[in-house]
Order: sequence, then structure tokens, then C-alpha cells
Amino acid sequence: MRTSVLGILNVTPDSFSDGGQSLDHALACRRAEEMVAEGASIVDVGGESTRPGATEVSVDEELRRVIPVVERVARFSRVSIDTRKAEVARAAVEAGASIINDVSASLWPVAAELQVGWIALHMQGEPETMQQRPCYQDVVAEVREFLVDRARVATEAGVGEIWIDPGFGFGKTFEQNMALLSNLDLLTNTGLPVVVGLSRKAMLGKLLGRSDGDDDPAVIGDRLEGSVGGAALACLLGASLIRAHDVKATCQALTVAAAGPQFAGGRNGGYGHQFIRDANHGW
Repeated sequence: MRTSVLGILNVTPDSFSDGGQSLDHALACRRAEEMVAEGASIVDVGGESTRPGATEVSVDEELRRVIPVVERVARFSRVSIDTRKAEVARAAVEAGASIINDVSASLWPVAAELQVGWIALHMQGEPETMQQRPCYQDVVAEVREFLVDRARVATEAGVGEIWIDPGFGFGKTFEQNMALLSNLDLLTNTGLPVVVGLSRKAMLGKLLGRSDGDDDPAVIGDRLEGSVGGAALACLLGASLIRAHDVKATCQALTVAAAGPQFAGGRNGGYGHQFIRDANHGW
């Protein structure tokens, strides 16, 4: 199965990486056109930041930010709406969105009612507090169980198109994120399509800082190589959809990642797991 790219379009002033860059509706639509030209299969429109420490915005403000953009982008691309609010999800679907990208993993009744796709993301806690004390007995097993259960409930409710997202950085420490990445095949082997969102995240900054022999993480603007490398690894481990800021570079990396197994009869030799084991112990 080909791994596709979901392009990130944050219509927000405070998203961790690109806050404010596409707050103007016309600029947002131009960026969406660029991402589609670069190879994005879906444009993910979000009007509320879910970065660690972010505070919730009102329904009216979120609607003001996203609905005009969804209406215009839906004319030339498939659109997902990144929201935790049922009111916003409903309005966005009416405006043309066909997927609800749900960081609360609770909006399957809306997806079932409106007969649209649904992405269930795992998050421990709320964005404002989720990184304060994330705690798991077995992060991989717990995330897997949660997402499989949510997918089962959504299927029984009538949702026909479901993805699961382990939620890298959503209520997880660096070590917990790395455990999820190194065991991503335990999610992909559920038979459910898996979404991976690593783009520009803090865990990559920490890894890249280590690779440079630096105790400080690489800054957000210096995480491109880590982002596309992570996307390629996720592809080799069976991810179906990569959520990315840098669409062109990510699509190119996925083309190369997919070519290896194709010409080697599908064998990857377990290189992804070895990479993660080495990264966990530093270079």
C-alpha cells in the first residue's frame, strides 16, 4: 500500500511550528494549493493549536478561522478538519471536509452520522497540561489497546473509513515517543491504517541534538532532515498516512523509502528497528 501525505495547514496564531504563517485566509489557500502541487493527498485544516501548553479557543473563533478555508480548499483537494469540537466538525463537513481528524478520539458519532472518514488520535490529558506528567505502565500496549477499541466502537457505529494515530508528543515523554516509533509495526499489524505525525516535533529535535553531540535540542527550523527521515522510517514500518509540514521533501523521501522494498521483494531487513535502538542510546 502506498504511503500518502497529509499536508498540515494551521490557520492559527500559536501552533508550535508555523503559527501565524497561514492565518490570512488567502495565504492559507495558496499554501494549500502549493501542498497539493507538491504531492499532498489530503490537506489538514486546523484552527486551534494543540501544542503542549495550548489553551482552548472558542467555537466561534475556530469556525471563523477554518470554514472559509475549508470551503475554498475543498474545491481542489480532499480536506480533513483538525478539531476536538463537534460543532466545528459538523460545519467543516458541511463546507466540504470529508475527514474528521480528531485529537480527542471522541467524535466518531459525528463521523458516523455524516458518513465521513475519522482519524482517532491518542492523547493522554489535554493540550494545556498533557506534557506535565505523562505516565504509562506500557505505553505501546496501552496506546494500541485504546486505539483498537476506539476503532471498534466507531465501526460498530457505522464509520466506514477509520485511521488510528499514536499521537507522538501528545502526553508522552521522549522515551515513550521512541518506544511507540520503534514498535510502530505493532500498530500497523492491527490491519487499521496508521497516521504518523512526527513533523518538526520536539522528539526529533532531541534526537538531532544528540547526533550533533549537543545537549540542547535542534531548533524547530533545523528539523527538516529528521522529519523526512522519520517519515521514511514510518513508511517502512507500514504507516499509511504521514502528516507533514514539508510536503515536497516528505513525498520525495517516501518515494525513495518505498523503492527499496519494491526492488528487494518487500524485505527491509529490520533496519528501522536497529535505527531506533541506536538512536535511543545516542550516537
